[in-house]
Amino acid sequence: MPLAIPEIRIGEPLRHEALAVFPLFTKENVGVDYILSSRALADESVVVEEVSESGSVPELLVDNQSDQRVLFLEGEELIGAKQNRILNTSILVAAHSKVKIPVSCVEQGRWRYHSRHFGSSGSHAPCKVRYALKKSVSESVKKQRGHRSDQGEVWSQVDGMHFEHGTSSPSGAMSAAFEANEERRAEYQAKIKYVEGATGLAVAIGQQVVAVDLFDKPSTCQEVWNRLLTGFTMDAIAASAGKAAKGEATIDDVDRLYQKAATAAWEKGATVGEGEEYRAEFEEDQGSALTLSDNLIHGSVLAAV
Repeated sequence: MPLAIPEIRIGEPLRHEALAVFPLFTKENVGVDYILSSRALADESVVVEEVSESGSVPELLVDNQSDQRVLFLEGEELIGAKQNRILNTSILVAAHSKVKIPVSCVEQGRWRYHSRHFGSSGSHAPCKVRYALKKSVSESVKKQRGHRSDQGEVWSQVDGMHFEHGTSSPSGAMSAAFEANEERRAEYQAKIKYVEGATGLAVAIGQQVVAVDLFDKPSTCQEVWNRLLTGFTMDAIAASAGKAAKGEATIDDVDRLYQKAATAAWEKGATVGEGEEYRAEFEEDQGSALTLSDNLIHGSVLAAV
């Protein structure tokens, strides 16, 4: 069955400096029953650890001990164990199951245990990191090599983020740049609050629409809103400091990107965990979508920036 792209209504943007966030609304959907990884990690109903004592950079082991599916999102950061990682793709882990998940390292200079298990950092990768991730993972899936990223390119983008923000870390940790900008990020998040009923968001830096994230239900969007904003605010802070982001994106700009995604040739590929995964490339933009029982659980588009 081909991927069904939901019709959306694009709300008025919330703006602060270079950042504009457009809430997206879809028709009411029954949705799928699951909990988000951050909540499951906090109550320890899910355990994420290295796949072995020696570890393996591109994969982690998830043990879902709960009675519900658990949703991990592409680009979310997990911290601890031998080095911090981000998810290579969105994954639904079945109840009472174990699965190896594909990840990328965002802490190049550490390979030693800080803890036995991973926790959620509460942060999400910025657009340039997510774009590099999605593009290389899509190429890997197309070649039937699994959900592997170009780790070198991910590290390069993390290094570039440190350069843009004038930050550094002994271990090259992405999280250090987030911590150094905590006060500035808080300013953005105070201005850009979740809009009731939204099931997704489109994000622009200056006049370019750089990302779209869409979920199956408002409750998921509300719960991940601030976490997604952590990455987008880092993009906006860098753009504002460099005065590179001129002009303002409009609802029509968002609609153009969304319509390109809606008419793209989406290909069904291998899936990690439950559900079905689709991927598409249109011009230089990259899209992926996770579905279950004809429900779009998480769809995202990253524009080349």
